[in-house]
Amino acid sequence: MVPIVYAVLCSDLQQSDFVAEQIQEIARHAITQCLSSVVYKKEKVNSWCAQISDACLKELAKLNKPFKYIVTCIIMQKTGASLYTAASTCWDVKTDGLCSLQVSTETMDCVVTIYTLQI
Repeated sequence: MVPIVYAVLCSDLQQSDFVAEQIQEIARHAITQCLSSVVYKKEKVNSWCAQISDACLKELAKLNKPFKYIVTCIIMQKTGASLYTAASTCWDVKTDGLCSLQVSTETMDCVVTIYTLQI
């Protein structure tokens, strides 16, 4: 699995701030736990996306940080076609952030994006 990571970091890091490395590790763990030993099956994609999203949310809640979280998960079969995603936000860059992680297996690509919004 080859991860590609994109992250927006907050300045003046404090205990309650968004820490991209923590978020990336949570997403990476959820993806690899779910997809590392499976082959792409169209019938399973919805279940895998839900599993990955739920696993991320459970681990994020354990951080006990003052954030609301939004998790999106995209799984696409490797066929040679391109996949493009984009996100546009209007928020406080000092307190909010996003982290997007792409992990590839032999048969599929998975992109998880986690938005953090400070309460």
